[in-house]
Amino acid sequence: MTAMDLQELETPALLIEENIMKTNIMRMQEIANGWKVSLRPHTKTHKSTYIARHQKRAGAVGITVAKVSEAEVFALDGCTDIFISSEIISTRNFEKIEDMLSRGIDVTFAVDSVEGIQAADSHFSTLQPAQVLIEIDSGERRTGVSDYHTFNALLDALQEASHVILRGIFTHEGHAYRAEDKRKVISIFRETQSIMAHYASIARGRHIPLERVSIGSTPSILLASAKKERLNPVITEIRPGTYVYMDAGQAMASGDCSNCAATVLTRVISKPTASRVVGDSGAKALTMQSREYGVCKTVGKGCIFGMEDIHVTSLYDEHTVIEDARFSSQVALGDIFRIVPNHICPAVNLYDHFYIVNGMRVIQKLRVDARGKSS
Repeated sequence: MTAMDLQELETPALLIEENIMKTNIMRMQEIANGWKVSLRPHTKTHKSTYIARHQKRAGAVGITVAKVSEAEVFALDGCTDIFISSEIISTRNFEKIEDMLSRGIDVTFAVDSVEGIQAADSHFSTLQPAQVLIEIDSGERRTGVSDYHTFNALLDALQEASHVILRGIFTHEGHAYRAEDKRKVISIFRETQSIMAHYASIARGRHIPLERVSIGSTPSILLASAKKERLNPVITEIRPGTYVYMDAGQAMASGDCSNCAATVLTRVISKPTASRVVGDSGAKALTMQSREYGVCKTVGKGCIFGMEDIHVTSLYDEHTVIEDARFSSQVALGDIFRIVPNHICPAVNLYDHFYIVNGMRVIQKLRVDARGKSS
């Protein structure tokens, strides 16, 4: 596309500030390098082969995806090392994974049950076995093994299986988002490593090798790095995702929006009162998500880029409402402004395309390649 000014874009539009995005990518790679671990970024944040290529060029060993359909998109783009962080149980998804394996793509996926291991064992073959990582619940209380008895039962099932190979264990310390302060985030980060080290010792005590011991959460990794935390030597890999774009929730944890690469371009379409501004980027452009507590607690439904103390008051399907006399005095009908979403991952999935920008200059229009890939 020919370079243009932001004013020329139709709104709402998803913008990615190029320099911030590249800085975020390099910063996380430097963190991984400093800890001497692999970086396998979670692509559910950006769903873009373009961004994934940037991450791989910076040094990422591969990628993490949430779903099999996402994996297929990145595999077609040439990614050869993909971890699917959701438990896989359906025959159709097994078939899709088989297809990728047959094309030389190193695909691993999550398991957290004996039944899941047995289902994979029944479907895959000796020539093309399933390759799995056991998920450990380190405190998020979502998926994953949460006691040693169950973990041993899974190891028993894996030793009995003929067509399933254990590659490692992983966790997502997502409960760090809910921590009441930064000190608690660091505590969760340390505890997560301790938990993973203990599970790894159980496996190795049974002479079961683990190639990967993987953790991942953007706020815990960024805050731990800032505090110069050391990483337990048992950890081999980190899998943050949101770091590449950041969002208003992450800004609350880090202190400001200076690292937020993603914004939603919005146009003023109404000023019905002296203090009310209405934009055209409602819930279908920003999502209604917010974080109600913890270090990533958000105010309102997003904040104004460059004026982070001003927040979106409410969202309707197609309308953004900002009740703020100061903001109203600075904008007129037809003016554009940018909103930092509270949670960028679901916001990205609302768009077919995004724009790489540098300030007011639009550099490139790109597809959100894995948009809607949720199976």
